[in-house]
Amino acid sequence: MKAITLLAVAAMLLVETFGTKASVGGSMSFMLVFVLVVLAVAIYEAWSHQRGATGWIVNLFASLLGGLVAVALIGMGMEALLPHLHLEGSLASSQHPLKYVLVAAIAICMVLGSWMPLWAVNRFRH
Repeated sequence: MKAITLLAVAAMLLVETFGTKASVGGSMSFMLVFVLVVLAVAIYEAWSHQRGATGWIVNLFASLLGGLVAVALIGMGMEALLPHLHLEGSLASSQHPLKYVLVAAIAICMVLGSWMPLWAVNRFRH
């Protein structure tokens, strides 16, 4: 799980640094990273616990649902936080170091949001 988290942070930072800044391309790049992170978490958990076909399906749906909830909560948190930063314009257009810290935090929250439902499902399995 640590490797998945580190790779998610690296992928998000690389997309933010070198990715496209276009309106659609940037969002789609972040969504691609999101999908890959959710799949990696679900597959890793299913593979490491030697789940059957039903377990793999449950893992994929639980991880996807948790990841989507985490991204939604991150969005709401960012909306509440940004007015208090007093930036000269938007955070996306500025090259403020906080931008990269937030991108790394978003990647960590995506992994945690994807993993927490799997943890809860595993509690009910035993």
